[in-house]
Amino acid sequence: MVEATLVESFEAQAQAFKALGEPTRLRILAHLQAGESCACEVQQALDVPANLLSHHLKVLREAGLVHGTRRGRWIDYRIEPTALALLASVLTAVAERPAPTRCATGLDRTAAA
Repeated sequence: MVEATLVESFEAQAQAFKALGEPTRLRILAHLQAGESCACEVQQALDVPANLLSHHLKVLREAGLVHGTRRGRWIDYRIEPTALALLASVLTAVAERPAPTRCATGLDRTAAA
């Protein structure tokens, strides 16, 4: 299982971004934005079969994006804000990085066209 603090590695970041690439998982995160929620409440709100919801929650847990706390037979889930903030900072850094005007060989890109 990947801990939220391990999302700093490229492999963990890729796993987290992959987990976010599924619409149902994004819907789960959107639901959890309101706060901690029992799996049964998530299931009812999203109208997802229990076995499918369990799979999606497992993927989100293993990617370090949500945390589950057992309460008797139930599990309460919450978003791991640190992990999401780190992923947001990765995207921000990529978006803000200036595009190079020359390729690695040192040739002007416009001259080759």
